[in-house]
Amino acid sequence: MKLLLIGLGNIGVEYVHTRHNVGFLIVDYLAAQQKASFRLGRLATTAAFTYNNHQVYMVKPTTYMNDSGKSVRYWLHHLKIPVEQSLTIVDDITLPFGKMRLRPKGADAGHNGLKSIAHALHSDHYPRLRVGIGNDFPKGGLSDFVLSDFNTKELQELGGHLDRACQILMAWCRGGIVHAMNQFNAKEVE
Repeated sequence: MKLLLIGLGNIGVEYVHTRHNVGFLIVDYLAAQQKASFRLGRLATTAAFTYNNHQVYMVKPTTYMNDSGKSVRYWLHHLKIPVEQSLTIVDDITLPFGKMRLRPKGADAGHNGLKSIAHALHSDHYPRLRVGIGNDFPKGGLSDFVLSDFNTKELQELGGHLDRACQILMAWCRGGIVHAMNQFNAKEVE
Protein backbone atom coordinates (compact mmCIF):
# COMPACT_ATOMS: atom_id res chain seq x y z
CA MET A 1 0.00 0.00 0.00
CA LYS A 2 1.12 3.55 -0.74
CA LEU A 3 0.76 6.38 1.80
CA LEU A 4 1.32 10.12 1.42
CA LEU A 5 2.45 12.52 4.14
CA ILE A 6 1.97 16.18 3.20
CA GLY A 7 3.85 18.79 5.20
CA LEU A 8 2.50 22.30 4.71
CA GLY A 9 4.71 25.36 4.77
CA ASN A 10 6.28 28.09 2.66
CA ILE A 11 9.43 27.74 0.59
CA GLY A 12 12.36 30.09 1.10
CA VAL A 13 15.02 30.55 3.75
CA GLU A 14 13.10 33.39 5.39
CA TYR A 15 10.33 30.94 6.32
CA VAL A 16 12.36 27.92 7.47
CA HIS A 17 11.82 28.24 11.24
CA THR A 18 8.50 30.07 11.23
CA ARG A 19 5.42 28.75 13.00
CA HIS A 20 3.58 28.42 9.68
CA ASN A 21 6.26 25.95 8.53
CA VAL A 22 5.74 23.38 11.26
CA GLY A 23 4.45 20.90 8.65
CA PHE A 24 7.73 21.18 6.72
CA LEU A 25 9.74 20.86 9.94
CA ILE A 26 7.94 17.65 10.91
CA VAL A 27 8.39 15.86 7.58
CA ASP A 28 12.03 17.02 7.47
CA TYR A 29 12.52 15.52 10.93
CA LEU A 30 10.86 12.25 9.87
CA ALA A 31 12.94 12.13 6.68
CA ALA A 32 16.12 12.44 8.78
CA GLN A 33 14.91 9.62 11.05
CA GLN A 34 14.17 7.41 8.04
CA LYS A 35 17.36 8.44 6.18
CA ALA A 36 15.29 9.71 3.27
CA SER A 37 16.29 12.73 1.18
CA PHE A 38 14.02 15.31 -0.40
CA ARG A 39 14.41 16.00 -4.11
CA LEU A 40 12.83 18.70 -6.21
CA GLY A 41 9.84 17.39 -8.15
CA ARG A 42 6.84 18.92 -9.85
CA LEU A 43 5.13 21.41 -7.50
CA ALA A 44 6.91 19.94 -4.44
CA THR A 45 10.03 18.45 -2.99
CA THR A 46 9.53 14.74 -2.40
CA ALA A 47 11.05 11.91 -0.39
CA ALA A 48 10.09 8.30 0.25
CA PHE A 49 10.80 5.39 2.55
CA THR A 50 9.44 1.90 3.17
CA TYR A 51 7.77 1.07 6.48
CA ASN A 52 5.68 -1.92 7.58
CA ASN A 53 5.24 -3.08 3.94
CA HIS A 54 4.02 0.39 2.94
CA GLN A 55 5.69 2.76 0.51
CA VAL A 56 5.50 6.10 2.32
CA TYR A 57 5.86 9.24 0.22
CA MET A 58 6.40 12.70 1.71
CA VAL A 59 5.80 15.98 -0.09
CA LYS A 60 6.48 19.60 0.77
CA PRO A 61 4.59 21.80 -1.71
CA THR A 62 6.69 24.46 -3.46
CA THR A 63 3.56 26.45 -4.31
CA TYR A 64 3.51 28.49 -1.07
CA MET A 65 0.89 27.87 1.58
CA ASN A 66 -2.00 29.67 -0.15
CA ASP A 67 -1.78 27.40 -3.21
CA SER A 68 -0.93 24.08 -1.51
CA GLY A 69 -3.97 22.38 -3.01
CA LYS A 70 -2.50 22.41 -6.50
CA SER A 71 0.50 20.38 -5.31
CA VAL A 72 -1.56 18.03 -3.12
CA ARG A 73 -4.02 17.26 -5.94
CA TYR A 74 -1.13 16.63 -8.37
CA TRP A 75 0.75 14.22 -6.08
CA LEU A 76 -2.35 12.28 -5.02
CA HIS A 77 -3.18 11.79 -8.71
CA HIS A 78 0.41 11.18 -9.86
CA LEU A 79 1.08 8.56 -7.17
CA LYS A 80 -2.46 7.10 -7.49
CA ILE A 81 -3.06 7.40 -3.75
CA PRO A 82 -6.63 7.76 -2.43
CA VAL A 83 -7.09 10.84 -0.27
CA GLU A 84 -7.89 8.60 2.72
CA GLN A 85 -4.32 7.27 2.50
CA SER A 86 -2.86 10.76 2.86
CA LEU A 87 -2.19 12.82 5.96
CA THR A 88 -1.72 16.59 5.87
CA ILE A 89 0.45 18.10 8.63
CA VAL A 90 -0.51 21.70 9.40
CA ASP A 91 -0.01 24.44 11.98
CA ASP A 92 -3.01 25.38 14.13
CA ILE A 93 -3.45 28.57 16.17
CA THR A 94 -6.46 27.17 18.06
CA LEU A 95 -4.25 24.64 19.87
CA PRO A 96 -1.65 25.53 22.50
CA PHE A 97 1.97 25.28 21.38
CA GLY A 98 2.96 21.63 21.01
CA LYS A 99 -0.52 20.11 21.35
CA MET A 100 -1.55 17.88 18.44
CA ARG A 101 -4.84 16.49 17.14
CA LEU A 102 -5.50 13.97 14.42
CA ARG A 103 -8.73 14.41 12.47
CA PRO A 104 -10.14 12.38 9.55
CA LYS A 105 -11.75 15.52 8.07
CA GLY A 106 -12.79 19.03 9.05
CA ALA A 107 -13.25 22.65 8.16
CA ASP A 108 -10.32 24.86 7.21
CA ALA A 109 -10.83 27.14 10.27
CA GLY A 110 -9.51 30.05 8.22
CA HIS A 111 -6.19 28.32 7.40
CA ASN A 112 -5.27 29.23 3.82
CA GLY A 113 -3.36 26.00 3.18
CA LEU A 114 -6.31 23.84 4.24
CA LYS A 115 -8.68 26.12 2.31
CA SER A 116 -6.59 25.62 -0.83
CA ILE A 117 -6.56 21.83 -0.41
CA ALA A 118 -10.32 21.66 0.17
CA HIS A 119 -10.86 23.81 -2.94
CA ALA A 120 -8.52 21.64 -5.07
CA LEU A 121 -10.04 18.36 -3.85
CA HIS A 122 -13.63 19.71 -3.79
CA SER A 123 -13.90 18.30 -0.27
CA ASP A 124 -12.75 18.82 3.31
CA HIS A 125 -12.77 15.05 3.84
CA TYR A 126 -9.03 14.48 4.05
CA PRO A 127 -7.05 13.41 7.14
CA ARG A 128 -4.88 15.95 8.93
CA LEU A 129 -2.58 16.31 11.90
CA ARG A 130 -3.15 19.72 13.46
CA VAL A 131 -0.08 20.95 15.34
CA GLY A 132 -0.60 23.70 17.89
CA ILE A 133 1.50 26.84 17.54
CA GLY A 134 -0.43 28.90 20.12
CA ASN A 135 -2.10 32.23 19.56
CA ASP A 136 -0.11 34.77 21.54
CA PHE A 137 -0.67 37.73 19.22
CA PRO A 138 -2.65 40.97 19.36
CA LYS A 139 -5.80 41.57 17.32
CA GLY A 140 -4.82 41.94 13.68
CA GLY A 141 -1.44 40.27 14.28
CA LEU A 142 -2.18 36.78 12.93
CA SER A 143 -0.06 37.05 9.78
CA ASP A 144 2.95 38.46 11.63
CA PHE A 145 2.62 35.75 14.29
CA VAL A 146 2.46 32.73 11.99
CA LEU A 147 5.25 34.08 9.79
CA SER A 148 7.55 34.79 12.75
CA ASP A 149 10.20 32.45 14.10
CA PHE A 150 9.61 30.36 17.19
CA ASN A 151 10.76 32.15 20.35
CA THR A 152 13.65 30.89 22.51
CA LYS A 153 11.45 28.88 24.89
CA GLU A 154 9.55 27.28 22.00
CA LEU A 155 12.80 26.39 20.24
CA GLN A 156 13.98 24.60 23.38
CA GLU A 157 10.80 22.48 23.38
CA LEU A 158 10.50 22.04 19.62
CA GLY A 159 12.67 18.91 19.33
CA GLY A 160 10.43 17.00 21.73
CA HIS A 161 7.33 18.10 19.82
CA LEU A 162 8.86 17.08 16.47
CA ASP A 163 9.71 13.68 17.94
CA ARG A 164 6.15 13.22 19.22
CA ALA A 165 4.71 14.27 15.85
CA CYS A 166 6.85 11.64 14.15
CA GLN A 167 5.60 9.00 16.60
CA ILE A 168 2.05 9.97 15.59
CA LEU A 169 2.93 9.80 11.87
CA MET A 170 4.48 6.34 12.26
CA ALA A 171 1.42 5.12 14.21
CA TRP A 172 -0.74 6.42 11.35
CA CYS A 173 1.47 4.61 8.82
CA ARG A 174 1.25 1.44 10.89
CA GLY A 175 -2.48 1.33 11.59
CA GLY A 176 -4.35 4.21 9.98
CA ILE A 177 -6.17 7.25 11.30
CA VAL A 178 -8.44 5.56 13.85
CA HIS A 179 -5.54 3.57 15.34
CA ALA A 180 -3.37 6.68 15.64
CA MET A 181 -6.24 8.80 17.01
CA ASN A 182 -7.00 6.20 19.68
CA GLN A 183 -3.35 6.03 20.64
CA PHE A 184 -2.52 9.74 20.69
CA ASN A 185 -5.57 12.06 20.79
CA ALA A 186 -6.57 11.02 24.32
CA LYS A 187 -3.01 11.64 25.58
CA GLU A 188 -3.06 15.15 24.13
CA VAL A 189 -6.04 16.04 26.35
CA GLU A 190 -4.22 15.11 29.57
